Amino acid sequence: MARARSRRRVDRAPARATIPARLLTRLRRSCLALPGAREEVARVGVRWVVRGCTFAHVVPICDGRPAAYARAAGDDGPLVVLTVRAAGFLYDALRQAGPPYFVAPWGTRWGAPVIGICLGPRPPWPEIEILVAESHRLMSRPRAPRATTTRGARAGVKARPRRG
Repeated sequence: MARARSRRRVDRAPARATIPARLLTRLRRSCLALPGAREEVARVGVRWVVRGCTFAHVVPICDGRPAAYARAAGDDGPLVVLTVRAAGFLYDALRQAGPPYFVAPWGTRWGAPVIGICLGPRPPWPEIEILVAESHRLMSRPRAPRATTTRGARAGVKARPRRG
């Protein structure tokens, strides 16, 4: 008779960073004061959305997770980062400013580039409020209407001929 092996399972849950309540309250107040803004719980962190587009996202980083944010910020944590959209001169200035600002490599295909800021113990609230308001402005602009054919097909898609 075969002897059952006992497997000792070791649960090693990664340490989870949290967003400090005071920081979240202040961000919430700034973001929800903007027209049409609503708050959503994201996969990681909290985000604020307007017209279905995220204009601000606050994420805790701990032990290099989430990896994309840790790589972009250049820090394994524990820390909290805020990402927003920026364009034009503001984007150029923040990109060249260096820490605590960083450029996130995602999001540029669909809209304005993403800029992040590492939020330390004393965040620069006037700057953060300007960044959040500008990001909201960029993401709340009406999108260009989609071009459609007379039969309702998407633009650029050849419609099949009717049988008749």
